[in-house]
Amino acid sequence: MHYAGSSGLYFSLAPLLPAWAATGVESRNSHKTKATAIDLTIDSYPFEVNGRIGPAVAINNSVPGPLIRLREGEDALIRVTNKLSESTSIHWHGILLPPEMDGVPGVSFAGIAPGETFTYQFPVKQSGTYWCHSHSGGQEQLGVYAPLIIDPLEPEPFRYDRDYIIVLSDWSFESPMAIMGRLKNLASYYNYEKRTVGDLIQDINTQGFSAAASERLMWGKMNMDPTDIADVTGATYTYLMNGLPSAANWTALFRPGERVRLRVIDAAAMTLFDVRVPGLRMTLVQADGQNVQPVAIDEFRIAPGETYDVIVEPKAEGAYTIFAEAMDRSGWTQGTLALRDGMSAPVPERRKRPIRSMADMGMGSMPGMEMEDHKGMKMGGSGPAASTMPMPPKAEAEMSAEHSMAAGKTIEAIPWTTAVKHGPDHHGVGNAAVAEYSKSRLHEPGTGLEISERKVLVYTDLKSLVVREDLRPPGREIELHITGNMERYMWSIDGKKYSEAKTPMRFQYGERLRLTLVNDTMMEHPMHLHGMWMELENGMGPFKPRKHTIIIKPGERWSVAITADAPGKWAFHCHLLLHMEMGMFRVVEVSDDGEGAQI
Repeated sequence: MHYAGSSGLYFSLAPLLPAWAATGVESRNSHKTKATAIDLTIDSYPFEVNGRIGPAVAINNSVPGPLIRLREGEDALIRVTNKLSESTSIHWHGILLPPEMDGVPGVSFAGIAPGETFTYQFPVKQSGTYWCHSHSGGQEQLGVYAPLIIDPLEPEPFRYDRDYIIVLSDWSFESPMAIMGRLKNLASYYNYEKRTVGDLIQDINTQGFSAAASERLMWGKMNMDPTDIADVTGATYTYLMNGLPSAANWTALFRPGERVRLRVIDAAAMTLFDVRVPGLRMTLVQADGQNVQPVAIDEFRIAPGETYDVIVEPKAEGAYTIFAEAMDRSGWTQGTLALRDGMSAPVPERRKRPIRSMADMGMGSMPGMEMEDHKGMKMGGSGPAASTMPMPPKAEAEMSAEHSMAAGKTIEAIPWTTAVKHGPDHHGVGNAAVAEYSKSRLHEPGTGLEISERKVLVYTDLKSLVVREDLRPPGREIELHITGNMERYMWSIDGKKYSEAKTPMRFQYGERLRLTLVNDTMMEHPMHLHGMWMELENGMGPFKPRKHTIIIKPGERWSVAITADAPGKWAFHCHLLLHMEMGMFRVVEVSDDGEGAQI
């Protein structure tokens, strides 16, 4: 590794890679000694990617940082020292802990000042695959992230022979502030995949002139682009696996017939990845650190903040590519599952970049809906229309009963497959457009995966391994709209940026409530709640899966049940870093003051 000193001369530095990320090193080979404090230091760091040096911020001089290993039932004691010239923080993503230990500056924590050491101490109440990262400015993109594994008290309900961590991330030699400035000036700055005249001619040949022209005019009237899949793309990002670019060929070792556990963490700032191991089926066993009933899949989409644990069983000798492709197909990162270091396998052919449809945007494809002009968009006629997607067995009956009565009053049940007419409101000046209708898209794999011949994980596949602890029906519902103005690169909730939201959302301590989100934008947003679990209402009744981060697709409406069992102030935000920084962030306050919900 090389670093440019003040003299302008370069000198060598030994490349630093945390032990857990080294080729062939299993994560379970490094366990924390019981009751031992963990010391972490955050400092500037010269980071090399493909032979080029850039300024990073690192934990203990490595990107990603060291593996933090805890054990369920013990107390965590972690000392974090800040050697930067600015404030920093560490947030323990997905961990249930006291609010002052959550690590979000300005919520229940002041941040860690330059030169200061802050001690995080909290009881460990869970197990599974998690991670940690800075919640200060753009430090997360600059390298302040690390895996966090919590070993369970009881034996896990699945067997495996080897155990590897895979941390996916995105790296740019542009600073987060520079990227944000470019997007504010031109939101499509990094979109190098816009449609061309050739695409128009092809569409005219396949759709006819009238249909192709009408579709182009509609997108133009909305000031949107159907190729705008990701705000920041491979035009500036290099995608990394365990801190290494594809050329470094990070490798996990196996012997034929072994069961290999891959703990996949999306620690990217802005990138959703589609992950597969060509030639091998994966068995999903955990989602966001929580055990689920095993699901056989070939591919899964993972968003920043999410974690998925899968088991693969390579039968033959040789090598397999671990392939993580950016959702917009602008790049990928890869590693290898192999018998020995130095082997490689073919890289899958790059798939065509996806294109949004009007249906993706909740526009004009539902039967019985008339089109009319509304606030500069094509909007709909009357009434909800049912989706043709069948529910899982018994799901409709389960959800109808579950949603029916709570706290002596009726809460209207909206089955997860129903499309709901949006209405004339626009949810504030921070919202540029409103879809004609919203519906659950939990059963859809996502943009770019619709016609895959492989089995792709969908949220309706997720089913808890155990019955949920709190089976009370929700006593009330809070509906929030995910909003934005792409042209001005503004992101918000209910049309208000965080700076404009004067009061927190209030949950009553101990209550059971339903949080319903509606996505009015053309982007996917991984929404993350701190301090409490979100139980996804996906038709699984008492076996709802628990998640801390959930993707909401364009035009989608989904609901989660929440038990407000964590007093204090908590963050709720989009886990796309720049969306959060530009305003898609709220504070949730859990208290017993009886004030109820205030949005």
